[in-house]
Amino acid sequence: MIIVKLMGGLGNQLFQYAAGRRLARLHDVTLKLDLTWFGDDLTGVTPRAFALGPFSICAEPATGDEIARLYEPAFGRIKRFLNLMNSDYSKTHIRGQNVHFDPAILSLPDNVLLDGYWQSEKYFHDVASVIRSDFTMCVEPDGRNREVMSDINRCNSISIHFRRGDYVNDAKTASHHRTCTYDYYMEAVKMAAARVDRPHFFAFSDDPEWVREHFKISHPITLIDNNSPDLAHEDLRLMSLCNHHIIANSSFSWWGAWLNPRSDKIVISPARWFNDRSIEKNDLIPASWLRINS
Repeated sequence: MIIVKLMGGLGNQLFQYAAGRRLARLHDVTLKLDLTWFGDDLTGVTPRAFALGPFSICAEPATGDEIARLYEPAFGRIKRFLNLMNSDYSKTHIRGQNVHFDPAILSLPDNVLLDGYWQSEKYFHDVASVIRSDFTMCVEPDGRNREVMSDINRCNSISIHFRRGDYVNDAKTASHHRTCTYDYYMEAVKMAAARVDRPHFFAFSDDPEWVREHFKISHPITLIDNNSPDLAHEDLRLMSLCNHHIIANSSFSWWGAWLNPRSDKIVISPARWFNDRSIEKNDLIPASWLRINS
């Protein structure tokens, strides 16, 4: 049994599931989901809900006893002390200690609980086809989303994502994350248009009114504003159907680009994701994606 702790928004949950799924597949065991974070009172944290329900995932919720067995092993205090003393006792609660890829995660034994963000495709690159299959939707799109899907398929579509929300409105979050600049988006549009014939942009945002009012380009652009926050998976599906992508410093649009299986896709990303340069995630952006200093 492998348990993965889910936390954060949809993009974070997709990373966490993918890392756990790869490890469970390695050992040919069941993947279980620790959903306790969503019931916690987390003051100062953007409230989120479990968001993987619409996907074809291969996992089941972990019970409280199963979580406790790995999170707090038998003889918990003694065992933790022995772990610190580098004893032969194995650790079962694996915390993500830094923002960079940790290759040791790939060879962990069975019966561990993964507790972290695991934001690199290196944690699941070798089972990419399995992850893409798991992240297909098991729900049908509604009428408006079907129309947008048809529009996307009829043109040289480029998704462009504007992450604002708590990046702008929450002081604690804003101090940690950066908001991509207007210049970043204009440079990304210029770069994409130089590589794609007759591009048509499809804009996604948690603040569509800001995009409508402020973002003006000379190319055709369609603002997607029909999906409420609890239908974020629908926006993700539409993003993934686009031919090419301009992403924000957001795990949500990262997945919108990654789930596009085209080998010739162009993905443009900000080079920096955080205000603090010391915690930049060099392992987050795949090598084939283009980066712009923003």
